[in-house]
Amino acid sequence: MHDAGLILTLTGGLAAALVCGYVTQRLGLSPIVGYLLAGVAVGPTTPGFVANHDLANELAEIGVVLLMFGVGLHFHFKELLAVRRVALPGAVGQSLVATVLGAAAAAAFGYDWSSGVVLGLAISVASTVVLTRVLSDNHELHAPTGHIAVRWLVVEDIFTVLVLVVMPVVFGDRPAGALQLIWAMTSALLKIGVLVASTLLLGGRVVPKLLGFAAATHSRELFTLTILVVALGIAVGSAELFGVSMALGAFLAGMVVGRSEFSLRAAAEALPMRDAFAVLFFVSVGMLFDFPELAKSPGLFAATLAIVLLGKPLAALAIVLFLRYPLRVALAVAIALAQIGEFSFILATLGKQLAVFDDGLTNCLVACAIVSISLNPILYRLLGPLERSLARRPRLWRWLNARAGAATEATEAAISARENAVDPRHRAIVVGYGPVGRTLARLLRENGVVPTIVELNLETFRRLNDERIAAVYGDASRPETLHAAGIERAGAFVLSASGAADNPEVIRLVRELNPRIRILARCAYLHEGAALRAAGADAIFSGEGEVALAMTESVLQDLGATPEQIDRERERLRVDLIGPPRAAPIES
Repeated sequence: MHDAGLILTLTGGLAAALVCGYVTQRLGLSPIVGYLLAGVAVGPTTPGFVANHDLANELAEIGVVLLMFGVGLHFHFKELLAVRRVALPGAVGQSLVATVLGAAAAAAFGYDWSSGVVLGLAISVASTVVLTRVLSDNHELHAPTGHIAVRWLVVEDIFTVLVLVVMPVVFGDRPAGALQLIWAMTSALLKIGVLVASTLLLGGRVVPKLLGFAAATHSRELFTLTILVVALGIAVGSAELFGVSMALGAFLAGMVVGRSEFSLRAAAEALPMRDAFAVLFFVSVGMLFDFPELAKSPGLFAATLAIVLLGKPLAALAIVLFLRYPLRVALAVAIALAQIGEFSFILATLGKQLAVFDDGLTNCLVACAIVSISLNPILYRLLGPLERSLARRPRLWRWLNARAGAATEATEAAISARENAVDPRHRAIVVGYGPVGRTLARLLRENGVVPTIVELNLETFRRLNDERIAAVYGDASRPETLHAAGIERAGAFVLSASGAADNPEVIRLVRELNPRIRILARCAYLHEGAALRAAGADAIFSGEGEVALAMTESVLQDLGATPEQIDRERERLRVDLIGPPRAAPIES
């Protein structure tokens, strides 16, 4: 069968990814495994439909740019500095160990040092998508373990960006001698320095204004289009004007947007695009897999997989223990990093372009990714039994835990204290800062409840910042916005604006992110309340209903009814108009 055209490639690739991703998700595995398998299914080595790999690669390039844009968007120096003591030496040390082991394994099976180094670099980088999913599923994402592991991966991603910049210099038009290589790298670093300075300084002035103009239109489409143009424009401009990779340009574009007040909304609008194109990236990688070719070198596959599942975790475990962190944290970080993912393939793709990475190594890398990503959630669930097994060896247990210093424990306690400084019952999220939201927020503060405002009006958000009121600029229908507002640690969620068509979807999302939160929703008309209640709202306040209640109360007072009679009639009328209150969740 001939290769398909653009529409068939796009449709076939995404359809296969949807089916395979859904199956792997239901099996408790990462959807990335499904996307890679989808690539195998639509690739040339399997019967049936064959997608056009060249077209898939072109589309996947956009996925790489948006992936790197997302990394830059979430990169903050202050967060990195909070765990610099373990993240910096840990990520660099583990990457060096994995690179050396990967190069040695490749050399043992007949590859030259350049191919081995690229293989080692590729398997040294873990998948951020997989790691955050595993930590979130095990309720560790906001624990000390999650803080360290996520920042560790941020350092790995930054290290990967530097590697992507240096690789063309080292493996491209290879200089004849050491002096030429030094000069080539110095020249490249100078170009990068000029690029970084111009992007952060000039882009830091121009891009926020551009986003401000887009936000002022109140058009989600125009704002999303602006984000896409900024990401792709800076990425392409970096490649054309400075001769560096588009990945670096996209990363810098993300940093510029991330330093602006639009960072949260940009993430919410850009990440769905990133996810869609990233799926095509994984599909295009899976299309390269050739099992007969892999069967020719099972030893290399076994050695590479051993490095990913044993070498990397043991290196991470030793580093974290050496830095005097508790055994529990060291084991969790080590296991979470025992996989490879998106940036591994970005490095491998560049290696192929530079002719230092062949199809045999690519097959090996794809197979290792499928196996390691599939096993990672299972391995993480074995963390508890592993701890109990070590605890049955008292001398070993005491020696390992003795490595944890008091300073480390104090640091972790401080992190936990900051995360839980306010009791959830005294923390609320208020969507909208109109007359109702403003009054409600003031009353909450006066009664000891800390409100966080979610606001999509830029001028209102800026005014809240000037007044030092906790606020998040973004759309409440986006999970990223709710996470930034602290949905997991809030006791109440209030939709103070009525009439929004997506209010039921917002309620469903909030209920999914925090099943025990109390949700209060406002609507203009009584007939709108049924959809809000079905979505999961605990209490509904309708303009029509409140007017009827107030008028009934006034009439009963004029007729001389007692306060008890008025309260009883008010509750009966509220149930008749709006419905009974939602049952509280059963404590587990």
